[in-house]
This record gives sequence, C-alpha cells and structure tokens, in this order.
Amino acid sequence: MLSYLTIGANDLAVSSRFYDAILTPLGYSRRDAKGYAQYSLEGVADRDNGPGTVDVMEPFDGQSATPGNGMMPAFRAPDATTVREVHAAGLVAGGSDEGAPGTRSNYSPTFYVAYLRDPVGNKLSVFTVVDEQSREGDQ
Repeated sequence: MLSYLTIGANDLAVSSRFYDAILTPLGYSRRDAKGYAQYSLEGVADRDNGPGTVDVMEPFDGQSATPGNGMMPAFRAPDATTVREVHAAGLVAGGSDEGAPGTRSNYSPTFYVAYLRDPVGNKLSVFTVVDEQSREGDQ
C-alpha cells in the first residue's frame, strides 16, 4: 500500500497553489509545515504518513526539482465532473495540459482521465471509472 508521495518544488508558493487547486476538490486538506505543504485525506489517522499523504517541498539535496521521466501520480476522483473541474482548476493554477478529460481508445472505455503537468513539469493524472451509460453523457 502506498503511504505517502513527495513531489519536488522549486517555488513552494507556486507549486502549493497548483496542488491546492487540484487536491482540495479530491478531499485533501492542506497543512503547512516548516519548508513544505502537506496534503492529507480527511479521516486518515496518520496524516504525516498516509495512506494518501502528499508532501510538496524543495528537494532535500538542495538541487533543483526536475520532473521524473515515467513517474506519474494518479489521483482518483469520485466522478467525471470532478475530473473536468480538477483539470480546469489545475490549468488556472499554473499547470499545463497534458491531455484533456475523456476516455482513451487504448484504455478501458470506462476509464475517464485527464492529464496535467505541475509548475515544475511533473506529470499527473486525475481519473475515475464510469459506467457505460454515464460515460456517454460525460464526453
């Protein structure tokens, strides 16, 4: 089970604004700690270690944060409407589009997903699984 995820930031304020915009609608709340922003799901007993905790911070080694090729966190949303809202909020908050919300022909027809890059360039996805009938109305 994944416990927590650490995402590097070069400008904590800029990256936090982006992660506020995409994680708050997914049920995360933010706590600021010395030198980083921590996002946790409500009701998790161990907010520091998860499961599901996301820490956004400057890298410990003092070097610049750079995107990892092939590393992509995926955040589950409750429905396709939320996927669209989170994608739009991420764009407004300084992210860039890496794939508009919708289904993809190379995935399951019920896998509804959007892709973003954060201000550092890290790729992430927001997805949900929909049934065939609701998928038709959400495209």
